[in-house]
Amino acid sequence: MNENTLEKKNCLITGATGGLGKQIAIELAKKNCNLFLTGRQNKKLEKLNGELEKINKNNLIKYKHCNLQETEELDDLIQKIRDEFNSIDILVNCAGMFPVSPISQSTLEQYDSCMNLNVRIPFVLSKEFSKDMIKNGWGRIVNIASSGAYNGLKNTAIYRSSKHALLGLSRSLHNELKEFNVRTFCISPGPIKTDMGKDIIKKENPNENYETFMKPNEIAEFITFAISFDNNLISPEIRLGRIK
Repeated sequence: MNENTLEKKNCLITGATGGLGKQIAIELAKKNCNLFLTGRQNKKLEKLNGELEKINKNNLIKYKHCNLQETEELDDLIQKIRDEFNSIDILVNCAGMFPVSPISQSTLEQYDSCMNLNVRIPFVLSKEFSKDMIKNGWGRIVNIASSGAYNGLKNTAIYRSSKHALLGLSRSLHNELKEFNVRTFCISPGPIKTDMGKDIIKKENPNENYETFMKPNEIAEFITFAISFDNNLISPEIRLGRIK
């Protein structure tokens, strides 16, 4: 593994102000990557920008708040990215939502919203920025799925359907793009110590022990490590679990 593989690569991270997205941004900043960050809350993006500038002042860091589910805002975001960076080398699809409700009480609005954010947005951004990666002969697409992509539990049919769909998308992208040296990773962690992790306890399983959940910084370190390999080794599907 070359320690400088990721240096000066242009990275786009969605969900950058979430518990895991923020830690991925920090780890990529340590690797001297240029970053474009997006999330829904501008104040959190401003704060994160300040933290990242302290890590490496030579990194180019840009950000724009965006509701990815609004078509006009998504189009504006893509245009802003195009204005700031010549191309995107690393795409991290980390934005997501976790609806919890019995199937009988689930709504089509919940379904459409979850599938849109968890699957459609990664599809749209992969479609857009894989063109850069193919042209440059180098790229990384990192889709943050879930252990829920491999199993099914009650009251989470919508969420787990979306993550299983994201797994399928990742598998297809891996086989389609690998000949261009564009590597696709589907990262499927179990419960993480984030706000979404707390929601799991509150909504899905009150008997869960939050202290056994994985730390987001460790997952971010693992992801950065995995995408740094630049020869023949690749792990396109990575399941990350916890020791209870």
